[in-house]
Amino acid sequence: MLPEIVTSAPMLAVWAVLGYFLGSIPFGVVLTQALNLGDLRKIGSGNIGATNVLRTGNKAAAAATLILDGAKGAVAVLLARWLAAEDAAQLAGFTAFLGHCFPVWLRFHGGKGVATFLGLMLALYWPVGLVSCATWLAAAALSRISSVGALVAALLSTAWMLLFGRIEMTALCLALTLLIFWRHRANLDRLRAGTEPKIGKKT
Repeated sequence: MLPEIVTSAPMLAVWAVLGYFLGSIPFGVVLTQALNLGDLRKIGSGNIGATNVLRTGNKAAAAATLILDGAKGAVAVLLARWLAAEDAAQLAGFTAFLGHCFPVWLRFHGGKGVATFLGLMLALYWPVGLVSCATWLAAAALSRISSVGALVAALLSTAWMLLFGRIEMTALCLALTLLIFWRHRANLDRLRAGTEPKIGKKT
């Protein structure tokens, strides 16, 4: 289900744009270039997220990318909720996710949205956010494969929202889950083939 629409259409459009530009900040690329780690888009998988930053060997940069990519999604939600309403918050969160995956600054070639997704979950409803983070960590630790943690966490997010009674957030969770699976379609192919790299492995 969707949240009640109480914000005017022009203001919803403003929050959609603000959310997109917040999400489109490519922190992984910025940090690796600032630390002279090379062009992240030419390293490992070419992805701009924390998992690929880890392949540079710089764990601090990878942790910072994870935190900042999550924070930009959370900020979009919390800012819109504070200054507008829940409908604007969910829309801003969704467009922040789109901004990360399809940033205009990188010719729309962005990340897969996992950290931004977790940041969104924490900002939307923190108990579900914590459970989603725990799900991601557990699945990734057990499999030693980052994409497995991401896919399992996304797949269960809608169920967690339903379990916690936040029905108005389930449509957004479902949309984000579908996008995460779409962004991970190459990973799904490698998982089926048994060639998906382990966490921290340089490719």
